Amino acid sequence: MANALVSRPVTALCDLHPSMVSTKIIGLVIGKTDVKGFPDRKNIGSERFTFGFTIRDSPTHFVNATAWGNEDYIRSLSDSFRVGECVIIENPLIQRKEIEREEKFSPPNPSNYKLLLSENHSKVKVCSSYEADTKLLYLIHLPVKEPRDYYSLGDIVANGQNLDGRIINVLAAVKSVGEPKYFTTSDRRKGQRCEVKLYDEMESAFSMLCWDNESILLAQSWIPRQTVVFASDVRISFDKFRNCMTATVISKTIITTNPDIPEAKLLLNFIKENKETNSLGDEMNSYLKESINLNSIVDVYTVEQLKVKALKNQGNTEPFYGILYAYISTLNIDDESIKVVRNRCSGCGHIVNEASSVCATCNKDSSGFESVFLSFDMLIDLTDHTGTLHSCSFTGSVAEDTLGCTANQFLAMSDEQKTALKWQFLLERSKVYLKFFLSHRARGGLRISVLSCKLADPTEASRCLSGQRNLQNLCLQKIPEREFQLPLK
Repeated sequence: MANALVSRPVTALCDLHPSMVSTKIIGLVIGKTDVKGFPDRKNIGSERFTFGFTIRDSPTHFVNATAWGNEDYIRSLSDSFRVGECVIIENPLIQRKEIEREEKFSPPNPSNYKLLLSENHSKVKVCSSYEADTKLLYLIHLPVKEPRDYYSLGDIVANGQNLDGRIINVLAAVKSVGEPKYFTTSDRRKGQRCEVKLYDEMESAFSMLCWDNESILLAQSWIPRQTVVFASDVRISFDKFRNCMTATVISKTIITTNPDIPEAKLLLNFIKENKETNSLGDEMNSYLKESINLNSIVDVYTVEQLKVKALKNQGNTEPFYGILYAYISTLNIDDESIKVVRNRCSGCGHIVNEASSVCATCNKDSSGFESVFLSFDMLIDLTDHTGTLHSCSFTGSVAEDTLGCTANQFLAMSDEQKTALKWQFLLERSKVYLKFFLSHRARGGLRISVLSCKLADPTEASRCLSGQRNLQNLCLQKIPEREFQLPLK
């Protein structure tokens, strides 16, 4: 059988035609979708299963294939190969495609045809090393779209919500790949999600979301700060929760890893040359550019519950958010020995050395032009009836909004005015929105950032806290007391 398979002539994708029979095709898998089930109209109560993939045999020719059958056959076939492998397809049904209908959910391609695979007539197997042409393997690094037809991350951010819902191509470097998260929907369907952080010369962090197993598996192979991706046909959306634009991998998307194009090589050189600077600046850029829709944060915690949640989230790169009704127990704005306002570089956001007037990160001299701005930069403690969160970051516009003055106005205040301002908050309960995220530079490896702090409505605070006490007792029963020895204390 193996000899017959090899001896049969191979049909190039450019030569496909519906009249062909006993066709043998060899191609590189460049895209693949998850297995899905649908009700079988011919057999009421049963399901048919399917998945799709895209194969390529030359720089200019690639085609979509779809397999249909029972669950065991389809799942077994899907598990037999991955993106980046060469496959041999024998006896596919070749059909003329309806372009508008076919490419609504599948990757657009130059072929006029599509391949249908069935258990009874078709066979698919991974090429052995002697069957796979090295020219086919090289195709994995060629984008399926014109190399210059893409948006940079800076372009996407600049266009903002004008791109909401658009399908575009993106070229960017991989900054980090999150751990896959698995969940079950309300109708008991299992799902998964993985967030990839991208960056380029203009943007330090941009989220691309993967919701299917195939793209998540591909993403797990990427090496952060060493990988560039060309993602064709991703959906751009405005994320109301984060108040920013994001990209989503969809069934039309084909991702080329480390594409062999000049634009990608320039980006790869950039990330190599700026690797050290980027790692220092990423945290500060995120720190200064925090923009979250506060209305989307609804979970109310006590300090003790937040510590428990932080313990459970150790090792998780994803931040979590919460609301805390608490007193500001430490607010040293009237202590002359503590620096409350600092100069920051407008280029990168880092603190500028006041003695030299030079930004140590981007090496810009601030004496010759306006590249410095004043910003609140302090740490506060938050206390409720269950404990205290120490060293919470209280900076920038959040501090200005809370204190009711700009950094410049604060510096013009007398010591008496600063003390009076402090006691306006030390004696009153506040409603505080917080962000918790991993940071190797923060105390205990966890940074707590204040997103908003306003004096709380007494009735609202009382109602929320009374409901939290019962939940708190439940959590404490599940966590041994010794595990509360957190860096947060």
